[in-house]
Amino acid sequence: MPMLLEIAFRNLFQARRRTLLLGLAISIVACLFLILRSVSSSVSERMIDSATTLSSGHVNVGGFFKTRRKDAAPLLADGPAIMAAVKEIVPDNVGMIDRHRGWGRVLSPAASINAGMNGIVFENEERFFKSLRLAPESEYVKDGRQEAFGRFEDLKLKDTVMIFSAQAKKLEVKVGDTLTVVTEAGGLSNTADLKIVAIASDVGFMSNWNIFVPRETILDLYRLSDKSTGVVMLYLKNPDDSLATMEKLRKGLVEKGYLLRDHEPQPFFAKFEKVMGEDWLGQKLDLTIWSDEISFVLWITTALDLVSVFVIGVLALIICGGIMNSMWMSVRERIKEIGTMRAIGASKRYIGASFVLEAMMLGLFASAIGIALGSAIILTVNAFHIPITSDGVRLFLMSSTLNINLHGTDILATLILFALLTGLAALYPALKAAKLRPVEALMQGK
Repeated sequence: MPMLLEIAFRNLFQARRRTLLLGLAISIVACLFLILRSVSSSVSERMIDSATTLSSGHVNVGGFFKTRRKDAAPLLADGPAIMAAVKEIVPDNVGMIDRHRGWGRVLSPAASINAGMNGIVFENEERFFKSLRLAPESEYVKDGRQEAFGRFEDLKLKDTVMIFSAQAKKLEVKVGDTLTVVTEAGGLSNTADLKIVAIASDVGFMSNWNIFVPRETILDLYRLSDKSTGVVMLYLKNPDDSLATMEKLRKGLVEKGYLLRDHEPQPFFAKFEKVMGEDWLGQKLDLTIWSDEISFVLWITTALDLVSVFVIGVLALIICGGIMNSMWMSVRERIKEIGTMRAIGASKRYIGASFVLEAMMLGLFASAIGIALGSAIILTVNAFHIPITSDGVRLFLMSSTLNINLHGTDILATLILFALLTGLAALYPALKAAKLRPVEALMQGK
């Protein structure tokens, strides 16, 4: 093996012009691959963070309550009993909370937005508030101060609301201003005037349509019983266990006598029309996992992955063609050398391995340079905290600032992929070189 490495390195050095040109192409493709892979994984991670921070647990026990055939409310009539059942079935969870759900029109003197309302009990939301920070006034007020105003703790008070900086900017409000929330219940419109006690920095694009109010506000707006709740959110040590935990919960809740809807990988608000058309009355539970609740934006990662595969696939084909051509030229230039090596006893496998190893070394070194370049670009972009002003780009990247996560697994995957890719591309020329008969090779080399 040391001899093979020495031969491969010598050959790369001797054909250094060709090596540099091909290595540059591989480096650029490796750099692009690393950046695209990092962007895709960053978007996926932000989706999980946004979903499990704002509106979902890793597993959710929600449901619908029907008093009439053409009606449905996202409601659990007996929240404490359901929470006790969930805790008994999955005792090894790392956290469990319940929230009320609502939907309404949020009005300010300057503008209005539609938003999902989350009714919370402040004391139960330690995990949630640890992941938030108060936004400096400059995030939502032009020429505003760098100081943050308000307190999350004030959500303990009646008729209060917490919104996010993008919402505050659109509504043109500050901490201390009043918003009017309009909802519908039983065909009647209900309103509430809520004081803004905190404005948090955005948590990805999903924070654009979520506001947080005390639980009592939802109860008053919808005239609900104190025992009711909207959803029980379960948090796990490993989010990858979400689907298995949901199936365990489904089985356990059925055994306890609860009626369950069939699993639909959709957010709760997308199911109203179907539920209203179903022929049953009373309570049915509806279990989902975090990805179901944000399924309406999962197309983003799918689209990004497809674009990445297409772009990298096309470039990889070009690179493979270049490597095959380069190796074939190398074979033709070294026919006499190959004949001599075969004549003194080098095996076909040895000859073939030397060419494959040469290509893999080129792929490894070039991809390492590409990784260094890609990492430098990513770290530089992150250092500047570039704000994203376009709503379309913010939706696509699930973030308000341009920030890309760089993981060791992505770096390792890039190194391995391009080393294997270049090695595979060199197989055909290597096999042709290995099949050369010593006498013919020496004759052709004259």
